[in-house]
Amino acid sequence: MKKQRHTAKRIFDRLVEEKGFEGGESTIRRAVHEIRGKMPQAFVPLQFDPADAIQIDWGEATVYLNGEKTVVNLFCARLCYSCRPVVLAYRRQNEESFLDAFVNIFNILGGATARVIFDNGKVAVKEGFGAHARMQEGYSALSAHYGFDAVFCNPAEGHEKGLVEGLVGWARRNICVPVPKVEDMQELNYELLERCLKYEKHKIRGKKATVGEMFREESCLLRRLPPYVFETAKCTNVRVSAFSTVRFKTNTYSVPVKYVGYEVSVKGYPETVEIYYKGELISTHTRLVGKNLFSYHLDHYMPLLRRRPRAIFDAAPVKQNIPPEVLAELKSQKKYDNVISLLERSTSETAEAQPAITDPVIVRPVDLHQYDVLSIGKEVN
Repeated sequence: MKKQRHTAKRIFDRLVEEKGFEGGESTIRRAVHEIRGKMPQAFVPLQFDPADAIQIDWGEATVYLNGEKTVVNLFCARLCYSCRPVVLAYRRQNEESFLDAFVNIFNILGGATARVIFDNGKVAVKEGFGAHARMQEGYSALSAHYGFDAVFCNPAEGHEKGLVEGLVGWARRNICVPVPKVEDMQELNYELLERCLKYEKHKIRGKKATVGEMFREESCLLRRLPPYVFETAKCTNVRVSAFSTVRFKTNTYSVPVKYVGYEVSVKGYPETVEIYYKGELISTHTRLVGKNLFSYHLDHYMPLLRRRPRAIFDAAPVKQNIPPEVLAELKSQKKYDNVISLLERSTSETAEAQPAITDPVIVRPVDLHQYDVLSIGKEVN
């Protein structure tokens, strides 16, 4: 009953009421502080079987992304038997990043564990805590997909996942000192994974072999991954505004003007936002970091600008995509036909620079029988 334990103030009040204590409250506070300081904490030693569990946690670190000082979120995981670590960086601690991290980590490890041990973070827990926690729908679907049991730590019992909390500090000290200077999140994650691979040579005190040797033993027992990929995106349906934009998570993204007034589907991933109309991908944006920001693709507005050329120099999509000095030079010429031609060349060159998608995404039908096999490890009649 930690929330109903005696405080120094309550001890003082009871001493006054029940024992007629005449001393000051500060005397009791000093005594309680000294007693608590001398009481060592005791923990139960933990031992795990191979492929039984993985412990996870979030942490923060400072890096330079494309020259800008940025705080990123580290998703830290460690197999409980071999202590094989995996650390991934994300811009946000949201559900999309949380689910995406699991998919990536299980792919890196080559399988899933029987249990996942986590604290009571809102990305995973809807309400309650510990054994009484109710999972968020996304995390519940993820656990069903991979067939693992979700285990939540009791409040203020960090030692229940102490391996990971040590890993968060390890990742900060070893990977992020000196402060990494990378071009983008992809490069940062490559660096993190390389460092985790080097950790396989480490031998932990009390362990029978190195991290890598124990992982090779453990990896053979991990649960086989499902044949289809778990969808990690945050999905919503919205109507395209008169400005040919959609609103997603406090930010605004453009679509081609021909879709104004239509309902579209938006999928938000950790680093990208995809917009679909009747199952067809019509727009992809780099996901914005912050609130009330706008991302415009110039080619989306070219049909409108051709009909209204005098709006070019005040158009937000033009200002966002054309350097100010170039725009000033064009404005001084006052030749709208030349400006339209330049903008069209600019948008066509950008489109040509984008790699074509040659492999279609194939979604296989869900076979719920596979979940039974994953869950209990044998065929079910």
